[in-house]
Amino acid sequence: MLITQHTTSSPSSAPPPTGRPGRGDPAPARVLAVGNPGPRLDRLLGALKSTGHPVAHALPLEAGSRLRQAPPEAVVVLEEAAAGHGDGRAGRQPGSAAVIAAIRAVPPGSALPLLVVTAASTGSGAIADLLEHGADDCLRDDSEPAELSARIEARLRRVPVESLPLDPRTGLYSYHHFLGELGRELQRARAGRRGGALAVVAVAEMAGLQARLGPRVHREVAERLAGVAEKLGNICDRLGRDEDGHLLMLIPDVDEETTRRRLEQFAHAVAGTRFVVADENVRLTPAIGWLPIERTTEREKLVGSAALAADEALNHRDLRPVRHALWMDGKTHRRPRRSLVRPLLSSMTPLLVLLLGLGAPFVLYQQLYLAGFDLGSAMYWVVVGGLMVSAALVALECLFALDAPVRPKVPGQPYPPASAVIAAYLPNEAATIVDTVESFLRLDYPADLEIVLAYNTPRPLPVEETLRDIARRDPRLVLLKVRGSTSKAQNINAAVSRIHGEFVGIFDADHHPEPAAFRHAWHWLSNGYDVVQGHCVIRNGDSSLVASLVAVEFESIYGVSHPGRTRMYDFGVFGGSNGFWRSDLLARTRMHGTMLTEDIDSSLRALEVGARIAMDRALISRELAPTTLRALWNQRARWAQGWLQVSLKHQWRVLRTGPFTRKQRLGLTVLLGWREIQPWLGLQIVPILAYTAWREGGVDRLHWLVPSCLLAVLFTMVSGPLQAAFAWRLSVPEIRRRKGWFWRYIVFSTFFYSHLKNMVARQAHLKEALGDRQWRVTPRAQARAARS
Repeated sequence: MLITQHTTSSPSSAPPPTGRPGRGDPAPARVLAVGNPGPRLDRLLGALKSTGHPVAHALPLEAGSRLRQAPPEAVVVLEEAAAGHGDGRAGRQPGSAAVIAAIRAVPPGSALPLLVVTAASTGSGAIADLLEHGADDCLRDDSEPAELSARIEARLRRVPVESLPLDPRTGLYSYHHFLGELGRELQRARAGRRGGALAVVAVAEMAGLQARLGPRVHREVAERLAGVAEKLGNICDRLGRDEDGHLLMLIPDVDEETTRRRLEQFAHAVAGTRFVVADENVRLTPAIGWLPIERTTEREKLVGSAALAADEALNHRDLRPVRHALWMDGKTHRRPRRSLVRPLLSSMTPLLVLLLGLGAPFVLYQQLYLAGFDLGSAMYWVVVGGLMVSAALVALECLFALDAPVRPKVPGQPYPPASAVIAAYLPNEAATIVDTVESFLRLDYPADLEIVLAYNTPRPLPVEETLRDIARRDPRLVLLKVRGSTSKAQNINAAVSRIHGEFVGIFDADHHPEPAAFRHAWHWLSNGYDVVQGHCVIRNGDSSLVASLVAVEFESIYGVSHPGRTRMYDFGVFGGSNGFWRSDLLARTRMHGTMLTEDIDSSLRALEVGARIAMDRALISRELAPTTLRALWNQRARWAQGWLQVSLKHQWRVLRTGPFTRKQRLGLTVLLGWREIQPWLGLQIVPILAYTAWREGGVDRLHWLVPSCLLAVLFTMVSGPLQAAFAWRLSVPEIRRRKGWFWRYIVFSTFFYSHLKNMVARQAHLKEALGDRQWRVTPRAQARAARS
């Protein structure tokens, strides 16, 4: 009996779970028990649990809202709750008709099996009244638990949801009926009208959810995604789901740009929402594949192609919808000639730079002069002005850096749980990763702190077992092996949906943050900021001349340029490591792996939605610098090409849209547009001099002591030592003590290093134009160098 069974039975003696054919879920149904606290409710809960049913409880007044939050698969109502018997704490309770009506009025409850457990004394007239008001079944509370379970399962089997055009609990078309709707859109396309698009939405976390919670999460996840689409209103016309839990979207009568924009809006809305799935609070990462509806495509093939594109989106987890392309079908459609020409042109970039930067301008000036236009003379003043502007901007950054914003002394709110994400490519960082992990485990943070090592590796490595031993010893370390990843961005994106902290610090695999780093970061974030970028300090400057130059350069960047620019233009940037984000903002922003500097791209996208980014040069983390010129070249070539990608993507958007002030637009134009023009502008002095010598009839006729030219050269040459002097003044003590590094940097920067960086930038521009976006990892120093 329900009254006594739970005191004598155990799960091991309960009858086996009853299968539900056609539903794909052999587990007992999840049940919501509605009733007031008391002995009868306790006995009902015990009876349901004894037969294997996962059970949740709701008070009568809460039944409707509880169904909206986390719909169960069946509802069991105690008659005493419906009849108005309560414990007095909730006031007057609703009657039976009101409870049943509240459940049936909520879309998820309109078709759920609803059983009422009545008292033994309840008459047949009262039972008939309950059935008339919407109950599916009634049974007395002296019935056996097995009978209650059987009645629930029988109701679930009575009318399979899949046989209905629409799932009454979710409003989604079943797969079969969705194909019918898609067929009608294909007929419209064949009739010559615009057909629109089809999208398939997968969820990156689905495999993990299913492993923990079972196949039932397929329906729940699709339902949660559909709820977001319905709330947005204009995303799509019809929604369905398949057996794998994919959400299917039919978007009629739209062009490709509108489709992409709507799907991006949907993806960001999903990523910025926390969902309850099977009573767990989770964050979901949508991966959207789509393609236009074409008149010659079959229904199943169309869905399959969109699903292939969704699989490709799953690899990146960056919230960008992926349009289906032919190569996703496993076919090669590239012309062999193109694959040979591009590497050949890429290998010739130094020669192309000379032709484009020197030869072409000289010929242009010469030919225009013969046609009566003296462009070369005008360009002389443009170059002189450009050099003066660049030097003036450096000087202003130095002055403003002295008055950079100071970190708030106290947090605006109590310290919340926090997360650290270390992104690593293990074959490259196996020598340093253990030291890095150990340094994070020594961090001093007063609340919960989880350390997520998100890594990829093409083959198993011995260091993985060492890391597993550390994780077993300290549960704060979470190892996340990102299968199929090929970039830091993919590793970070995979970690974003797994973290539990209110804010998250992002670090490269060679970083050792100071013990108080997370406490200090929260001082900014709790006082109105969304991102805070710390100061990256080189810890292996003794290892080589190159490393010492980079050590001083980093002090110029993080000690002078970033703080000065933040003070001048009222915005900061995230530099890829030792940066702290509010978790919700990072979940909506993600990292785009197609960008070679995904950190700067994410900064701009965050700024475009109104985020505030602070720069704190006292928030320190120590990292390793490249130790050879070749490694430095590869690193800076990637950075330069990545900056170009960001400039091309965001410069015009900054000028046209976004919540930017005039001062911020000016600063972003200097940061993006001017930095790309400057390497080519400075090079123009050579063809201008050659043109002037040709025009005047020889080099001996040139006037070398032109005051404007001398002033520009002197002012430009002074800006480098000036920045180095300010960097020494504002650097951390361990670097400031190395005065020889600063003198060395001044000499090399003035006569070599600055020119090297400009050469790298010009070649990076040509590689981007040729489509050469090969990622070259920066080799890490060995453990010996890391400890130096």
